[in-house]
Amino acid sequence: MNSRIIRLTAAFVLVGWIWATPASSQSKLRSFCRVKGQEENTLTALGLVTGLRGTGDGSSFLPTIRSLGMAMQYLGNQAGSGGIAELKDAKNVALVTVHATVPAAGAREGNKIDCLVTSIGSAKSLAGGYLFLTPMMGPIPDPDGPVYAMASGPIELDDKENSTVGRVHKGCQIVEDFSNPLERDGKITLVLKESFAGFTMIQELVRLINESELLDPSGASSGSIRPGSARQGSVYQGSSAGPSRINLVSAATAIDQLNIEIEVPAQYLSDPVLFLSEIMEIDVPEPRTKASVTIRERSGSIVCSADVEIGPLVVTHKNMVTVEAGQALIGGGFVPVATADSQHPKLKALINALESVKVPNEDIIDIIKVIESNGNLYAELVIQ
Repeated sequence: MNSRIIRLTAAFVLVGWIWATPASSQSKLRSFCRVKGQEENTLTALGLVTGLRGTGDGSSFLPTIRSLGMAMQYLGNQAGSGGIAELKDAKNVALVTVHATVPAAGAREGNKIDCLVTSIGSAKSLAGGYLFLTPMMGPIPDPDGPVYAMASGPIELDDKENSTVGRVHKGCQIVEDFSNPLERDGKITLVLKESFAGFTMIQELVRLINESELLDPSGASSGSIRPGSARQGSVYQGSSAGPSRINLVSAATAIDQLNIEIEVPAQYLSDPVLFLSEIMEIDVPEPRTKASVTIRERSGSIVCSADVEIGPLVVTHKNMVTVEAGQALIGGGFVPVATADSQHPKLKALINALESVKVPNEDIIDIIKVIESNGNLYAELVIQ
């Protein structure tokens, strides 16, 4: 059978950070970075789910029996002469891992958050179970470390098809304040979001921070930072004779392509939240995001920027379809592909062309991977 030929004309494109020219297109600094120390943290533990209707681990999973024996002993019910063998018929119990995510802003004593429960034994289902009171450790598990929360409550299944994973709604109560300091040694660190990280981007943000008008220009009573003062290392303070300068070091510095370190002015050391609230409101010209292609293999989803281009290539799919891209590959007949600009065909047009001849989605994903590995995909490829 003759191959069907689809021809695309491709042109090279320089992909990088390009700042939008319209001056009116502005975003705030908070859209591009976060404050170091303000990250989500995960509390972890091993726990027991009780009350199962014969769907627990049973005697086939000894860690569950041992854990149940220890829990009973802790509550004052000592094992008899038969030891943990007395619990061999306890089929309504399952050993589980428990995870709870503390928000980036932290959590105070008494706050309640959801926790995720996952069976690690031979349990058939956690449906109808109840999470036995479980102490939750910090992000780095340590048997001798502090307990940050206590978790318990009825199990709810998010997915009935996956009945060994459940959730306890608001089942994790914080018993120890969980927070991270904003400022360390007089400095605050801003961390760029992954999609914006890069040397060019971070240098531009440092420049904008150091040259920005951070606070009220009058600054007569508050000692506010004046226009350009962050760069010049000075602060205006009012007096009857007019504003005067005091020496101040408050420069922003790029540590690498991901981190910006800012020295906190002396008058803000006791109130870093105020300083941060003003820093994060600095106007930043909206950059054009990098061309990217994201593939979620589990669901078969392909998400790409509309302007993603490809280079010269030939792809043959199971001797049925031949795809040609590039002016150097002009040859025989072909099936035309509709593009807005024939000189700059897009990956989207290629995907549409392959779909039109019934190429399976998983094969299209494989083709995109090969195009990227050959250097003919002018975008970042992200596999999830």
